[in-house]
Amino acid sequence: MAAQILWALVTGFLVGVFVRSFIPLGWAVVGFAILLAAALLALSFVDTKRRSGAIVLAVALCACGIGAVRMSAATQSGDPVLSARVGTTVTLVGVVADEPDVREASVRVHIKARELLVGTTSVAIRAGMLATLPVQAAVAYGDSVRIRGKLGLPEAFDTTLGRQFNYPMFLAKDGILYTLSFAEIESVGENSANPLKAAAIATKQTFLRGLHVVLPEPEAGLAAGITVGDKRSIGKDLSDTFIRTSLIHVVVLSGYNITLVINMLRNMLLFLPRAIQYGGIALAVVFIVLMTGGAPSATRAGAMALIAVFARASARTFIAVRILAVVASAMVMWNPMYLVFDPGFQLSALATLGLVLFTEPIAAQLTKIPEKFGLREIFSSTLGTQLMVLPLLLYQNGIFSLVALPANLLALVAVPYAMFASFIAAIAGIIAGPFGVLLAAPALALLWYILVVAQFFASLPFASVSIPAFSAWWMVAAYALIFSGYFYYQKKVVETNRTA
Repeated sequence: MAAQILWALVTGFLVGVFVRSFIPLGWAVVGFAILLAAALLALSFVDTKRRSGAIVLAVALCACGIGAVRMSAATQSGDPVLSARVGTTVTLVGVVADEPDVREASVRVHIKARELLVGTTSVAIRAGMLATLPVQAAVAYGDSVRIRGKLGLPEAFDTTLGRQFNYPMFLAKDGILYTLSFAEIESVGENSANPLKAAAIATKQTFLRGLHVVLPEPEAGLAAGITVGDKRSIGKDLSDTFIRTSLIHVVVLSGYNITLVINMLRNMLLFLPRAIQYGGIALAVVFIVLMTGGAPSATRAGAMALIAVFARASARTFIAVRILAVVASAMVMWNPMYLVFDPGFQLSALATLGLVLFTEPIAAQLTKIPEKFGLREIFSSTLGTQLMVLPLLLYQNGIFSLVALPANLLALVAVPYAMFASFIAAIAGIIAGPFGVLLAAPALALLWYILVVAQFFASLPFASVSIPAFSAWWMVAAYALIFSGYFYYQKKVVETNRTA
């Protein structure tokens, strides 16, 4: 009964958030759901035979209403003062709300605007905006700034094969409702950054400088991607290569990357008591998250990775699935827009679910693959994660890699060691400068190997095929088929165990 209540809470809440993301449900609908739940609870006291079902359905309806209300509270509307000036040049005063995103030709900065300057007067406002600055702009997280640029609204754009990316809602999940292009910026006051976040970002920047001192490109860019999630320096061509081979999860700091590192640490710490093993692993995850500057994507990846490791260590798959459901629901409660408008959250949750559900069953069928160097685990976990994320990836970008399995099998063997060696290389660069090149040699060799694997498979004819845009119902049908197959397999396992 407790498990049923938990799943009713999680499912109802997520359904409420999901539906409210597309349909503007009013208080009347939410009130009706709650009244219906109350009626079901009353029925449960009258009809004892149906009590359990009535209670579970009532809990689900209440959770659904809570999800809809939470999404309504998170829905943002523009500032009327700013909306009236869209398309004009404005001058604003605000604070840099996050680490600047430095790109090849520009710097993108999240600004929390507090004042609109109109002549000699100022008008109080409250709005988030994405400002595009010249690449030489000197700006840091927490700076109080005056910024001038052309005010606009973010627009959806076409991606591949008829697909459209909902860019306005993708930005809205971070509180950004406006854009400011061709902007000029100047500091006007003391830095008001959160000290912990500022320290994490500063640590990340120091780490990246250490990497670039001792490693050439594109190895340094790959090292930045696999260690702190900074994939910008690898360039578009190399990024496309990793997408074509379905290795893009290696370049960004994903839960899968962190899981590989955690598994390596667990094997290294086997001689220690279990409490110390998992305490050390938890500290390692916190360290990795801090090294990324405390980015939300890294926090999410770290949480998901810990769930996957718990599942493998305890061999209690269904308990791990419940923990995943609770963690994912907590993240959606914190920011309801993650559920529908954050592809990273969706892929991270599905990849972790694939690791938890499918790694063990697949590994049990791959007895001919040796366990040496973790080959069987890498192969089975790769199959599990690829299986779970494939329908969503095809729906989002339509690129189906025909070389994903061999490319992942060959590349992922080196990833945890490349991450560890990259940390050593960065520290050597920070401490010894150019003299740390010798200590960076293992990282250079491992990173070069991963790049060669990606480039080789991407160069093969028909390494990937493009699939035109299709209805979301096909994706739903694909996941229904996947879960039907999983439950059928579990049923067969139970029956086999009973007759054994």
